[in-house]
Amino acid sequence: MSRIAKRFSELRAEGRTALIPYVTAGDPEPSVAVPLMHAMVKAGADILELGVPFSDPMADGPVIQRAAERALRHHVSLRDVLRMVSEFRKDDAHTPVVLMGYLNPVEAMGYETFAAAAAEAGVDGVLTVDLPPEEGEGLLTAFRRRDIAPIFLIAPTTAPDRMTNICEAAGGFIYYVSIKGVTGAAHLDTADVAARLQEVRKHTALPIGVGFGIHDAESAARLATVADAVIVGSALVSRIGALDGQPARVPDTAAAFLNELRRAMDAATAAHNQ
Repeated sequence: MSRIAKRFSELRAEGRTALIPYVTAGDPEPSVAVPLMHAMVKAGADILELGVPFSDPMADGPVIQRAAERALRHHVSLRDVLRMVSEFRKDDAHTPVVLMGYLNPVEAMGYETFAAAAAEAGVDGVLTVDLPPEEGEGLLTAFRRRDIAPIFLIAPTTAPDRMTNICEAAGGFIYYVSIKGVTGAAHLDTADVAARLQEVRKHTALPIGVGFGIHDAESAARLATVADAVIVGSALVSRIGALDGQPARVPDTAAAFLNELRRAMDAATAAHNQ
């Protein structure tokens, strides 16, 4: 059983929802990356999502775009991100790690080379935002050989037939985009998300994580009662960005925010399950 499947199985047995924080690897400085990863796990993160810095992050709003710029200021590359995961694995062999990024750096490295290096580093899944499953057979084959989960996005506008194709290609979990727009947008409607997740579940038995639009403990708690995982990105990254030039404060600041989310989510699911 993969680390991702094992973690979701454990959470289901406990009646809890996964908390998946997203951070841009190397933001605000590369030296903080691994301490931040460990701090997030200690604060209650179940799966870590590391963004690979890219110069043209088209699916991301301004908060995460600026995070990529800060990381690129230190020349953080895809290989650097893999080294961060390797360093993290020296002290944590259990927490799943997912990379999120764009196809260009992967193509530059080569599918087989990337998949082999990711597996060796301890990466459990990869979400390549701009790679549709219909065009991803080469990379997906390289992932399958090494038990790396290919994670895909489903949006509110995804048609049923396309949803079927995406779910058939996906592994690990499905990333459901809760709102139309880029990361960090607002207008989260929990009832609408719940209804749409019912539709997605007709196409897959994989867990479904919900991201985009989770700003605080209240929104995380509401989604925790309808999703298998709550993915928080911009709200966390904005707190990290506010500490640019103060990297030593980043792990504790991130942990405090995630602790708040974890407590709210657990309280909501416990009440919901009664």
